[in-house]
Amino acid sequence: MNDSFIAIPAALAAAFGLAAYAGRYPDSEIFGPAITHTNSPRKLAITFDDGPNPTMTPKLLDLLDRHKARATFFVIGQYARQHPDLLRETAARGHVIGNHTDSHPNLFWSSGSQTRDELHRCQDAIATALNAPPRFFRPPFGWRNPWLAAAARDLNLQVVTWTLLPGDWRAETDDWLVRRLDPISAHARSSRATGGDILCLHDGNHRAQNADRTHTLAALDQCLPRWRERGLEFVTMNEAVSTPAS
Repeated sequence: MNDSFIAIPAALAAAFGLAAYAGRYPDSEIFGPAITHTNSPRKLAITFDDGPNPTMTPKLLDLLDRHKARATFFVIGQYARQHPDLLRETAARGHVIGNHTDSHPNLFWSSGSQTRDELHRCQDAIATALNAPPRFFRPPFGWRNPWLAAAARDLNLQVVTWTLLPGDWRAETDDWLVRRLDPISAHARSSRATGGDILCLHDGNHRAQNADRTHTLAALDQCLPRWRERGLEFVTMNEAVSTPAS
């Protein structure tokens, strides 16, 4: 057999592997820069994807108020248009709103024009509700593509990934999710950390509204006071990238 026929599938597999790494790995910058950590090991950025969700987002806002914590909510444009009042309430309580596309596609398979349209439509929905455009963007499922960096740059958006994705959407019990959040405490105790964690949770579901996120709510109610006792500061993405006080 001709060696070239063996090399071609191997090269294709390697190319696909590189593309998958570039598109999905949170720390990869092959498809453009991304914020992957906060700029201080004491700063914890709690983020929520896939809202606004009228069933759960108000409960999370109340929980965050009780614990004096601020967070960042990456919202889906079509849901933002359905619930602009909830978006405004979230911002009024001191939280940051971010762009999470208009319909939550996997951008890895999207064309350049589809990518731009998804970002623009969500950006317009948020700006209409809040009279100000968002600064931050999180790609659905974490997947990026070669056109995303330019589309984000055109809208003055900074791409944000995460350090911890505990899978709260599939949590079966509160304790299961609390255990999955243990790395936050471990990092807080580490003396080797150079940056802080960005935690990715969910207040909604991209497939439908009114998703049940009670395990997320209960797990945070347990973990927030523990994290504060370990000296962590709960920050929005604005604060996560601001210059730490000297």
